[in-house]
Amino acid sequence: MNVSLNWLSSHLDLSGKSIKEIDDLFTFAGVEVEGIVSKGIASDKIVVAQIMEAVQHPNADKLKVTQVDAGEGQLRQIVCGARNYKVGDKVPCCLPGAELPGGFTIGETKMRGVESKGMLAAAVEIGLPPGEDGLLILPEDSPIGVPVKQLFDSDTLLELEVTPNRPDLLSHYGMARELATLLKTPLKSLETRSADVSSASSVRIDSPAACPLYTAVRISGVTIQESPAWLKQRLESIGLRPINNIVDVTNFVLHELGQPLHAFDAAKLTGSIIVRNANDGETFLALDESKHILTPDDLLISDESGAALALAGVMGGQESGVTESTTDILLESAYFTPQGIRRTSRRTALSSDSSYRFERGVDPQGVLTASALAVKLILETAGGTAEPVTQVAGEAPVLTQPVALDETKLNQLMGSSISLTDAGEILTRLGLSKLADGTWNVPSFRADLQRHIDLVEEIARVHGLDNVPSRLQSSFVPASPVDAAYDADMILRRRLAALGVFECQTIKLISDAQVSDSLTLRPMQDGDVIRVKLPLSEDHAVMRPSIVPGLVASAARNVRQQQKSLRFFEMGRVFRNSGGGKAKDQESETLAILISGGTAPTGWNQADRQADLYDLKGLINALVPNKTIRFSPRDRDGFALGCDIKADDQNIGIFARLKPARERELDFTSPVYVAELDLAKLRKLLTGIEHVEDLPQFPGSSRDAAMEVATTLPNAEIENVLLKLAEPLLVSFECFDVFNDPTGQKLPADRKSVAYRFQYRATDRTLKAEEVDAAHAKVLDALASKAGVKFR
Repeated sequence: MNVSLNWLSSHLDLSGKSIKEIDDLFTFAGVEVEGIVSKGIASDKIVVAQIMEAVQHPNADKLKVTQVDAGEGQLRQIVCGARNYKVGDKVPCCLPGAELPGGFTIGETKMRGVESKGMLAAAVEIGLPPGEDGLLILPEDSPIGVPVKQLFDSDTLLELEVTPNRPDLLSHYGMARELATLLKTPLKSLETRSADVSSASSVRIDSPAACPLYTAVRISGVTIQESPAWLKQRLESIGLRPINNIVDVTNFVLHELGQPLHAFDAAKLTGSIIVRNANDGETFLALDESKHILTPDDLLISDESGAALALAGVMGGQESGVTESTTDILLESAYFTPQGIRRTSRRTALSSDSSYRFERGVDPQGVLTASALAVKLILETAGGTAEPVTQVAGEAPVLTQPVALDETKLNQLMGSSISLTDAGEILTRLGLSKLADGTWNVPSFRADLQRHIDLVEEIARVHGLDNVPSRLQSSFVPASPVDAAYDADMILRRRLAALGVFECQTIKLISDAQVSDSLTLRPMQDGDVIRVKLPLSEDHAVMRPSIVPGLVASAARNVRQQQKSLRFFEMGRVFRNSGGGKAKDQESETLAILISGGTAPTGWNQADRQADLYDLKGLINALVPNKTIRFSPRDRDGFALGCDIKADDQNIGIFARLKPARERELDFTSPVYVAELDLAKLRKLLTGIEHVEDLPQFPGSSRDAAMEVATTLPNAEIENVLLKLAEPLLVSFECFDVFNDPTGQKLPADRKSVAYRFQYRATDRTLKAEEVDAAHAKVLDALASKAGVKFR
């Protein structure tokens, strides 16, 4: 939210307060200052100077050498390229050391061999709005040597981040009220038009739950024209573009009081105003010329003809807006419930300053005040005659209730750093009043104050957390399973990060379309998916049963940004039912990894190798280096390739590759490999002391074997035979070649040749050839009998 310091100053006295002090006040009170922009001339070294002489530059056709009087007692020589001045004109002179917008500092220099001691400036160069081309010509009566900043208005724009629970701060008056509390400064009262109210005869509310209060006042004989200078300046100071006097007044009141208003062209209305829910499929043409198909959840402002005049609280309609020919208007001021406005705004993708405030909650008691101020300003800027009575339909809802302050808890939480008298004085400055029973009456604009702790928080915020004494009251706590789990997770994170894998954080809600990407540790059945009853959008309809869908979506976005190498991981909770919904709401923690694309940056001296399943296997092996990682094939629905991941003999997760059709659908040009690991099991594998194996003291001996097997025989089956054999001299084995011939000429088409290398070694001696041959024969016999291999 943009806040003008000059605008704030119209509500309270800020003289003597620097921008730094105001910044600190807001920050320590819980209002984040995201940016500070100074408007106007900032430097005192930009002064009024009179041009006394201008001669042609000896070395440049387009430059002149001027002598100017800047009030220094002697003339100053400055080279200038502008042509819109004459001798005797008064212009801004930037002396050496003057700081210009953009961080540029003026100094003395030479231009084409001629000394120049400063700069004569155009309006835009010193922070003023753009003017004519060339120098800014100042009024003839401008005193020479006076800083130019004294001749023009300046302002400071604060960009503030207001938390959702403080909608009362979404206006200049609200911000001024907050500052007045913090500074103990009186707040100036608002000047509004007094108006009588009566029950509405031409307003009907058909949806009181969505619109508890609606007011309307008719103003006849207005003249649509350009707004006065003060009004335009107020809007321009916060970055708004003036449109006409009627629209500008409604925008001014919105940013002044935080209450959105809307003006209808009364000539375009038929009969009474009707506040109703839209019909299913009803169309609405918004002011921004966008067309929307509505649902019964959307609230409409209509008339007796049934025309959709405005999407309540969000945006006005194109067909009922104020134009240059408008002479009579109907001014709306209402309270709409936040939930409905938020739902409609998000569904239609229509967002406005009005919807931003309505969906956070406006002050119901401020509806009539805002209407009265707007009527007063419209009569001043557009003329006309307002109805003496404001029509009111419905009642303002009561959103606050008295809250008791627990004085004992206050002293405990504040460390007895504030007296009860001072605490009560702070609450009074915040607008609360103490009732006879000791409770505090909360003003209507502070609906966020509902509990005792809310009052304590306000007291602490205004009193200043720096004034609360710090005390060391903690005691030693032994390590817990939670600490151990955190430490294990950090080990995994550091190892993956060191291997070039980037951590992701995705939302725990996914869409129905993403469920098919889920790679769950146990297969899903109908009824195992947990759905959100009232999702905010279709993209957040399901609680994720797996982290993989989020990683796939993140990878797809990276691919669309031309990223070639993808390495992602995420740790988090997953949610599912079990047994087709028999076991409800089960939560577990998993680690998901995704890799795709090149394994190294493309270079002239290396081949572009694409990541494969062995790269993913290597990553998993690096997480638990003391374990043997094996992939055991097992089909997974929705994936082209699937395996169980085993650490030694323990199943720790699932591996899969996306189907090529799914990869093409998401614009991947390389295979996408994913894995989801049971985080609880990984943590256990990381516990205990990690032992370092001694380097071998005796040489080993290797033997190769070429085996002919069926093409359908998985490598994991061969590895299982070797592991179960447990031959003490066999220390390692690896597959180094695979050959098959689809034509059947060199090898039957249903057979393949697999070559393995076996390494043998003893820890206490150098093996003899006979011992190695005996152990090798034992290994080959086991493979032949249990895996059905034939040796070539």
